[in-house]
Amino acid sequence: MEYTVKKLAKLAGVTSRTLRYYDEIDILKPARINSSGYRIYGEAEVDRLQQILFYRELDVDLETIRNLLSSPTFDHVKALEEHREKLLTKRKQLDLLIQNVNQTLAAKEGRMTMTDQEKFEGFKQQLIDENEKKYGKEVREKYGEEQINKSNDKLKGMSQAQFSEAEKLGEEVLNVLHEALQTGDPASEVAQKAADLHRQWLSFYWDQYSKEAHAGLAQMYVDDERFTSFYDKKQPGTAAFLRDAVLIYTGMKS
Repeated sequence: MEYTVKKLAKLAGVTSRTLRYYDEIDILKPARINSSGYRIYGEAEVDRLQQILFYRELDVDLETIRNLLSSPTFDHVKALEEHREKLLTKRKQLDLLIQNVNQTLAAKEGRMTMTDQEKFEGFKQQLIDENEKKYGKEVREKYGEEQINKSNDKLKGMSQAQFSEAEKLGEEVLNVLHEALQTGDPASEVAQKAADLHRQWLSFYWDQYSKEAHAGLAQMYVDDERFTSFYDKKQPGTAAFLRDAVLIYTGMKS
């Protein structure tokens, strides 16, 4: 079946302007232009639009989507399977938060009691699930199943105050780290302060701290582009600078 811009927009629940923009940026071209000058879309374009909307639902930017769909190795069926897995994970996270909201409402209405720790269980489980999805395989291979499970259990057991303090400390690590980066010296006082704050932050999550594990994690920040992109988001070279500061802090680098 073929569709005009207006009909496809109505079918997909998007605006005609969106489809025209997708054409302009070469992410979704029409199959042809008819004699009246209308864009005409066929089955292949409908399937491609579905893929685009799946990726957008998962917060993937349009440039990345275009590169993925244009790749000669793009596998439509495999992509759908990956979408399903990610959406199921997202649903699980939403279900946890909905359950948390329902429990909180019940507590406010006097139908049940709820500890401060329970109020944050949904958020903590969401954080665990997100970390597992992004880095689970790598960190489990590096530190082992038992250590990661202990770390997750420690996170689940945090009180409201501890959870808030850990998040605040994480932000402070980044702020001091960017200040230290301006010195260009990972051995400077402010750089070593950033490394120490990083140790304190890790101690909220790790079952047991060791200098070797700290240094190994810092190296992973450089070796794994996902960690690197997080730390280098504001300024390139931040992950490597933190690695060097931590190596000096732990005595792994003179």
